[in-house]
Amino acid sequence: MKESNLNEQPLFDATPDMFEPAGTAEMQDKEKISAPSLSFMQDSWRRLKKNKVAMVSLVLLILITAISFLAPVIAPHNPNTQTVEHANLPPRIPGVDINGFNGTIDQNGTRFDKYEMEGASDAYYYLGTDSLGRDLLSRILYGTRVSLIIAFVAALLNLTIGVTYGLISGWVGGKVDNVMQRILEVLSGVPNLVVVILMLLVLDPGIGSIIVALALTEWISMARIVRAQTLKVKNQEYILAAKTLGQSSLNIAYRHILPNLLGVVIIQVMFSIPSAIFFEAFLSFIGIGIPAPNASLGTLINDGYKTFRFLPHLMWYPAGIMSVIMVSFNLLADGMRDAFDPKMRD
Repeated sequence: MKESNLNEQPLFDATPDMFEPAGTAEMQDKEKISAPSLSFMQDSWRRLKKNKVAMVSLVLLILITAISFLAPVIAPHNPNTQTVEHANLPPRIPGVDINGFNGTIDQNGTRFDKYEMEGASDAYYYLGTDSLGRDLLSRILYGTRVSLIIAFVAALLNLTIGVTYGLISGWVGGKVDNVMQRILEVLSGVPNLVVVILMLLVLDPGIGSIIVALALTEWISMARIVRAQTLKVKNQEYILAAKTLGQSSLNIAYRHILPNLLGVVIIQVMFSIPSAIFFEAFLSFIGIGIPAPNASLGTLINDGYKTFRFLPHLMWYPAGIMSVIMVSFNLLADGMRDAFDPKMRD
């Protein structure tokens, strides 16, 4: 059988002019990456923007925070000024003739103008007044600011103390970790309400005592989460490489471990803010929170529920604001959890 001579014949004739060097500008442009490289935070923000619910929650929180902190500028009245003759007035908005916002009340099936009955025809209270004649809208603006200040400061202390404690416990390990975890177990066994009552015996009732009480208890969950994540990543290859290169333990903890825990830490902080708001509202509701005449969302709800059957708006408005804040923070935290999870796929 005659062997094939295909290997002896070239498929085509190659000439030198058929080849071009790859260093030309056109070839280099083809090798460029069309999409820009993104950092972890940029990629997380890109994912978060795709979550419409989280973005709506973020916009609502920004608006509520900005309006509340601008309360001294935009509040129509002094929140603590008492005008007894204007007590328990219903909401009245200029140019609005809708029941519930036109200053009228229903008595036995007949609507009366409460403002004319009280001799306050020229007054306008957009959300009405309380039993002492104080403007409810102004008190809600100032009360929301107080609640947010407590929540943000408590979250900052939670972040600072919890992250530091958890990093040290997880990074050092051994006997130090065992001792630090036993301390956490003792602290977590003490109810928050007991700590608050003890703080009120030492400090004056107010924002300071509530923040101290939250700072002493709320960081425990943060410390445990950071410790668990530190134990997970401290034996990774890049950590071993940093040790081999002679970097100090402090430098490794804050330059290599902490950036990799950033997503978990931010999510935990976002969940702690509504928890702090609810805790402050609970304390003010039971009467051991913000002292009078200052207002918070909890004190406003406490004042409103007493007359809920006759003047429901005194409780509905502050309760609605607090509900929107807490739901928005939780929805935003859920969206951030999905955005920071590297296992998520578009």
